[in-house]
Amino acid sequence: MANPRKLAVNALLRVEKDKAYSNITLNSVFKDSDVTSQEKAFATKLFYGVLDRKITLDYFLNKVMKKPIEKASDFTACVLRTGLYQIIYMDSVPQFSAVDEAVKLVKRSKESRNSGFVNAVLRNAIRNGFELPKGETAQELSVIYSCPIWIINEFVKDYGFEEARSILEESLKSAPLNIRVNNTKISADNLIKEFESLDIMAQKGNVDNCLVIGGTDIENNELYKKGYFHVQDEASQRVCGILSPKKGYRVLDICAAPGGKTFTMAQIMENEGEIISCDLYESRTRLIKNGAERLHLDIVKAKVNDATVFADFGEFDCVLCDVPCSGLGIIRRKPDIKYKKTEDFSLLEEIQEKILSNTARYVKKGGKLLYSTCTLRKAENEEIIKKFLDGNKEFKAEYQHTFIPHRDETDGFYCALLVRN
Repeated sequence: MANPRKLAVNALLRVEKDKAYSNITLNSVFKDSDVTSQEKAFATKLFYGVLDRKITLDYFLNKVMKKPIEKASDFTACVLRTGLYQIIYMDSVPQFSAVDEAVKLVKRSKESRNSGFVNAVLRNAIRNGFELPKGETAQELSVIYSCPIWIINEFVKDYGFEEARSILEESLKSAPLNIRVNNTKISADNLIKEFESLDIMAQKGNVDNCLVIGGTDIENNELYKKGYFHVQDEASQRVCGILSPKKGYRVLDICAAPGGKTFTMAQIMENEGEIISCDLYESRTRLIKNGAERLHLDIVKAKVNDATVFADFGEFDCVLCDVPCSGLGIIRRKPDIKYKKTEDFSLLEEIQEKILSNTARYVKKGGKLLYSTCTLRKAENEEIIKKFLDGNKEFKAEYQHTFIPHRDETDGFYCALLVRN
């Protein structure tokens, strides 16, 4: 039997030390272990919970530690965080059990000498209590919502203090599981019935062919293998609807992997026309190709391509430019994004401008270009579009919208629909 606490700690270590992506890391840990669905659910909640609340957990740990948590070894620090998370946020786990299991993890490791230390820290934390600050400054918001101050300052600058608080509060809530129905193979109503036969709850979302699913592990059932759906947030589906490619159109998706928007556009087009779907790396392009084959979308042609360099693809009726971004609109799904260094984003705006400028060359006269990101930073959104329009008078903006999670009930997203005169 697998130890779900140990699985969570191992996954956290990989994210901490190797800067690995959270979802890929956790799936890899599960793949290498004989884990039951119940153990998997527990480990998943613990893993993402610690990532969500890391700054808050460290705040409470540092109150009872002589040296800051950052000075502890990586393994011991991860055990302390997982133990404290169970104590504060998991009502199903008795406090004594959380402490005891944390101590056992350390005793069975190469750092067994730290078992007494872990026991003392967690017990002292319980005695000290868990009172949060009032939230009147960016520093206090950082502790309450477990978010680095630089991100909070970005949100405050763009949206004001109270709106930033609402964005941060939403970032700690569970994200819904949305899927896109492959309408070329099955209707939404019939897919709901198919899910019901598998005891999976499904209901219609706010967009045609979007379903909200009551479950998490749905990519291993026969409906997925038959190509009846793909996983995609509602905001991402809405973006494709805003571009609204028609049957028979030529469409370019310039930064497409893993392919969700490509697939949705192909379904909107009823699998008639042509979509060139690109990514910089062969491995990621293969994801697009495999996904299109599973969904039986034969109008999709996956190509390896550098989005910053013009290629001989010809002209297109619709072009989707979903650029690499800071990802600050999806931190409720990928909390590890919060802990990237600010310098990791320093060149983003320059890359985004370059990709947009290059991509615009593919749009035919009267054609449409949709620029989109999954971030809320105006420096990567409205400001990029303003600079582009100032230098490209043949384009005009027909529509711009920022999807704010607590307002739109979606991931944080931005899109701007541009039309070439």
